[in-house]
Amino acid sequence: MKTKVEKTNAARLLDKAHISYKLIPYEVDENNLAASHVAQSLGEPIEKVFKTLVLYGDRNGLLVCVVPGNMEVGLKALAKASGNKKVEMIPMKELLPTTGYIRGGCSPIGMKKRYPTYIHSSALDFDTIYVSAGVRGLQVEIAPGDLISFTEAVVGDFAIEDE
Repeated sequence: MKTKVEKTNAARLLDKAHISYKLIPYEVDENNLAASHVAQSLGEPIEKVFKTLVLYGDRNGLLVCVVPGNMEVGLKALAKASGNKKVEMIPMKELLPTTGYIRGGCSPIGMKKRYPTYIHSSALDFDTIYVSAGVRGLQVEIAPGDLISFTEAVVGDFAIEDE
C-alpha cells in the first residue's frame, strides 16, 4: 500500500518554479536525526544526503549552508566566502522562529525569508542529491544545479570531514 506524501512548502515552491524533483519519505528516528540515519533509511551514500545548517555571520547576519551528511561546516572557509570575520551556528531555539523549520526538517528551500545560501561543491559530483523537504521524514531528491539556481547559492568548499 502506497501512502500519499503530503506536499510541503518546499515542494510547492519547486512546482511553481517548474523544477523537477522527487519527494522521498523515510522512517524518522526521533532519537537519531543524523544524516547518516537518513542516508541509511534511503539506501543512499551519506555523501549524497545533504544537511541544511543555519548560521549567523558577525557582519552580514543569517546565512544557510548545505553540506554533505558526512561533513561539518568549515566555519573559517564559510566566514571568508560570506564576507564575515566569523560565523557560528544559530542557537537551536532560534531555528523555528527564524526559518519556519525544526531541527531534522530544515530545508534550504522555502524558509521564512531568503537568506544567502552556500552549497558544498561536492553536490556537483552527483546527478541528484537529497535535502530536507521541510519536515522530518521527507527528503527532496533534486539535481544540484536546480537547487543551486533556485536558492541562488554560492558553490564552494565550505566543509571539513566529520571527525
